[in-house]
Amino acid sequence: MAFEYEKHFSDAIARVKAEGRYRVFNDIMRSCGNFPKAQHFTTSDQRPVIVWCSNDYLGMGQNEKVLAAMHQALDECGAGSGGTRNIAGTNHYHVLLEAELADLHRKEAGLLFTSGYISNSATLSTMAMALPGCVVFSDALNHASMIQGIRGSKAERHIFRHNDPEHLRFLLGETKPDVPKLIAFESVYSMDGDIAPIEEFCDLADEFGAITYLDEVHAVGLYGPRGGGIAEERGLLDRITVIEGTLAKAFGVMGGYIAGSKSLVDMVRSYAPGFIFTTSLSPVLAAGALASVRHLKESDVERKAQRERVAALKDMLDAHNLPVMPSQSHIVPILVGDPRLCKEVTDALLKDFSIYVQPINYPTVPKGSERLRLTPGPMHTDAMMDDLVEALALIWERLKLRRAA
Repeated sequence: MAFEYEKHFSDAIARVKAEGRYRVFNDIMRSCGNFPKAQHFTTSDQRPVIVWCSNDYLGMGQNEKVLAAMHQALDECGAGSGGTRNIAGTNHYHVLLEAELADLHRKEAGLLFTSGYISNSATLSTMAMALPGCVVFSDALNHASMIQGIRGSKAERHIFRHNDPEHLRFLLGETKPDVPKLIAFESVYSMDGDIAPIEEFCDLADEFGAITYLDEVHAVGLYGPRGGGIAEERGLLDRITVIEGTLAKAFGVMGGYIAGSKSLVDMVRSYAPGFIFTTSLSPVLAAGALASVRHLKESDVERKAQRERVAALKDMLDAHNLPVMPSQSHIVPILVGDPRLCKEVTDALLKDFSIYVQPINYPTVPKGSERLRLTPGPMHTDAMMDDLVEALALIWERLKLRRAA
């Protein structure tokens, strides 16, 4: 009897549904020039909603300079890149953008990837494989893309407790002093909103002869005088070996990248299958990202506005005794702690109040820490905040959910 493939697939989905963590993709069309306003499409109708969970943190996806650059590139180059970077796919916009990103992080070179996930996975696996006997030290809450890259390298790896320099010190001390060591961590952790002790990790790297890999995807564009991230804000750019970032969050477009020394970047470019064997970013995307990076290097208006909006929303949520999780950054997580209740809250927000927030559950966060993840930006008005907080307070009361202590 033949294997029942479809039953196997259906059973796998049934298990996810039984746990209450089946993911529904809401059909959303952002309204250019009016974001965070959007249209929500269902099988029967469409209606306006306010988006509170976008990673377009500064609204650069509708910035006039970005849009104009993309229109110009479309007229100049057409839609796609035409190939891999090696085979007809290196457009002049790629070259300009890589130079701009290297300058942003005060590094010698930059390298573009099709996404932040790929830049992490491809770079970490390639770096660790290139260093003979490399031992990788990875923060316990590193992103799935970093974990994938480290696993793919097949290097020896040790997981240190989240943001814990003392545990990292212990693990480094247990490792032979003459082997290559790579410490991989993030700056802003996207689900809790906490920030790594970067300087202490750099001190340990110096002490034990390690190199550092810093994922700044939730920080680039948002922190530092030119948007270079937490490392720039804290004056630590020269102490980080590799900085990885994205063009899809604060910069508002799409793509990922790394910045580092010329030799390191050239090595990744020459050896990483995730770079070599994939079609390069559309010149239209590269042009838009280039305009966004250049703008945010010069303008602090968007960052200041976002910081004010984040502080205002946190104060309003606290005033209503809603369980906001501690956050050092622009991420505003609200603890629910149950996947079904989390989905019930977000369904009620969308159905009853036209507010779109996506539930965050396992495996994105540990079981029992399911939450809402709010990302207030410069375009969220006081009225929008009032509506959101009042809606949350009503739903919390209706469902008798846990309040802040």
